[in-house]
Amino acid sequence: MDSGRTLLHYRLLEKIGEGAMGVVWKAVDTTLDRQVALKVLPESLSGNPDRLARFEREAKLLASVNHPNIATLYGFHQTEGHHFLTMELVSGKNLEERLAEGPLSQKEALALGEQIADGLAATHRHGVIHRDLKPANIVVTPDGKVKVLDFGLAKALETAPPTTSDSSSSTMSSAGTRAGVILGTAAYMSPEQARGRPLDERTDVWAFGCILYELLTARKIFAGETFSDSLAALLTKEPAWDDLPPGLPAIVKTLLQRCLKKDAGDRLRDIAEARRDLHSALREPPAESSPVRSRPTEKSIAVLPFVNRSAETDSEFFSDGLSEELIHALARLAGLRVASRTSAFRYRGRDIDVRQIGRELNVATVLEGSVRRAGTRLRVTAQLVNADDGYQLWSERYDREMTNVFEIQDEITEAIVKTVAPTLLGQQKRPRKRHTENLEAYELYLKGRHFWHQRTASALRAAIDCFQRAIELDPGYSLAHAGLADAFSILRPYGFVSAKEGKPRAEEAAKRAMELDPTLAESHFASALTQLYYGNDWLRAEPHFRRALELDPSSSMVAIYYGLFLSLAQRFQEALPHIETAIELDPMSPFVHAIGALAQYAARRYEEALRLGEKALAIQPDFALALWTIGFACCKLEQHQRAREAFETLVLISKRAPFFVAMLGFHLGMTGRRDEALRILEELDARREKEYVTPVATFLIHLGLGDREKMYQSLQACVEDQATPISAIGAVPFLDDLASEPRFADIFRRLGIAAMLPSPTRPRKD
Repeated sequence: MDSGRTLLHYRLLEKIGEGAMGVVWKAVDTTLDRQVALKVLPESLSGNPDRLARFEREAKLLASVNHPNIATLYGFHQTEGHHFLTMELVSGKNLEERLAEGPLSQKEALALGEQIADGLAATHRHGVIHRDLKPANIVVTPDGKVKVLDFGLAKALETAPPTTSDSSSSTMSSAGTRAGVILGTAAYMSPEQARGRPLDERTDVWAFGCILYELLTARKIFAGETFSDSLAALLTKEPAWDDLPPGLPAIVKTLLQRCLKKDAGDRLRDIAEARRDLHSALREPPAESSPVRSRPTEKSIAVLPFVNRSAETDSEFFSDGLSEELIHALARLAGLRVASRTSAFRYRGRDIDVRQIGRELNVATVLEGSVRRAGTRLRVTAQLVNADDGYQLWSERYDREMTNVFEIQDEITEAIVKTVAPTLLGQQKRPRKRHTENLEAYELYLKGRHFWHQRTASALRAAIDCFQRAIELDPGYSLAHAGLADAFSILRPYGFVSAKEGKPRAEEAAKRAMELDPTLAESHFASALTQLYYGNDWLRAEPHFRRALELDPSSSMVAIYYGLFLSLAQRFQEALPHIETAIELDPMSPFVHAIGALAQYAARRYEEALRLGEKALAIQPDFALALWTIGFACCKLEQHQRAREAFETLVLISKRAPFFVAMLGFHLGMTGRRDEALRILEELDARREKEYVTPVATFLIHLGLGDREKMYQSLQACVEDQATPISAIGAVPFLDDLASEPRFADIFRRLGIAAMLPSPTRPRKD
């Protein structure tokens, strides 16, 4: 083809690139009068129906990604025997060209790395991996914006790992060989890719690590004179870490080491973590200019997640569970401040100096250790370290049969208590109560809590399965019953489960936990959550929240939920101390900050809600609950572009979960985009035939459209569905003016929403 030729309504201007997956042209879209990039696939692909169908599937996936750091795909077309993509035309230099001009500053390198990681995280959430990430495929626009290009080799992530015989996932597949193509570029190819093994998102993590290293050093990390030399280097050699620039933040060096583990099982899995680390390295002030913090009390400790050194990767839940048990056990010692699980687990897999951990968590001591499991044999090592100088205060090793796991926990806990008690706590002993003697049930409980903390629909379902199996093995296991109630409760406000399915299961599990052990904070917390999310009168949850807090005053989870409860009840002055306490107990928890943001939103303090929501996102980008609150708060603040971005991100990361799609529909309706809102309403109505769609979703869209009659009808459906008022919390501040209408006042009362609205007889206590 020559310049000037027209394909459909695109006129070719000039050839701007050529590779194994096609020729790229600058072209003009004559219908919209804009320039685009047009990628014409080679005939070797167009003539192969299987490869063409695969490429089209991947194009559709990529087209679903809307992110500022990913070049936008506009369409996939066919005409005159040619198949081609139309894409955003990106101006600027690619990183290969930029690096040829000379070294980058450290700040520039880290800023570019943060944008690359952000873009990759978006594609990975949609099930797309790049597989050929390299500097030549990354363009920096004149205004400094990164654009990742050329997902021509991208492959949809498998729902289950493919077998090694699956040629479609092999790096050097037969199809690729016949087409004269080696899939990937040697200097940035992951070890598993070089060996032709199945790939997942960790192959992009490896390439990202290679690129970040090159940005920082201006040197290819695995350079070789030939393709084979580069492959040999990446498979056998370690990076030259000494070439990294002096003064590089430790968090960045640790990140590179995690990205460039040759064994994919040891490598950083979630590229979003890389984005968070680089964000912290760029924006956190140096230690000397940090705000002055009070010296940690000597009666303070952080329990880091014990390292799983077992051959079986699925044993990680056991090492996590051991750490959690120690956190809970130590927290019960009066006078000892224990860093929360969320804050301590932030350091999982990071090679960070214990003195830095002590400063960041404001603790005087740190407990760390490892677990190695081989068959029925278990070895646990633990050491207590002084966070001020890094010196070891105590260490011990325990070799036991798995049948003695409870004894191991007792011994470790008692040994620590004996070490710290003489100077910190006198001779206080921890009262020990065992909740099950069944080792398998105990392991299932730990695994269930591991899934519960992830809080996605699939993870919560996995948690439910674990708790149920634990109960089958030990029907008297109170903690497992409490966990089961918690899991069914958390499913409800996200619209993942109907009241018909979830309510009887949650209520029965919470009731059983209380019958078995009413002295457990977990039992009362489960009862409180169940009442909050399923009860006809959610205000009756308060006694259980208060009792749980009395039994475990160090629980940030109980404190923040009680703060949310009080704020929903329009008792904000009572809520604020609990919100502040939870954040102090767990300063690195995105969940605590996001629930705090929701509490502020319920109190109609939208600026503060936005501030806490943004802090949650700074800790964990794309955290659903934070985006939820930010979206609604921005609606109230009339920051509509920001609100739409939050809701659109929710739709993407949730894979169009009905409740989050409805939030976008609400915003479209309230900003005058009626036709788009109605299309979403039609989508949800159609999906209701195949899956559960909460009527709160329909109500939200009618609320955005301002249709009062339809709002009332959908609220009646909410009553029939026993919808929780917590699910409608985003809408509640928009209902203040409706409460004066008798029919709405009545239905708000029946739904439990009335207690969340200020009234002349019960004004807000702010």
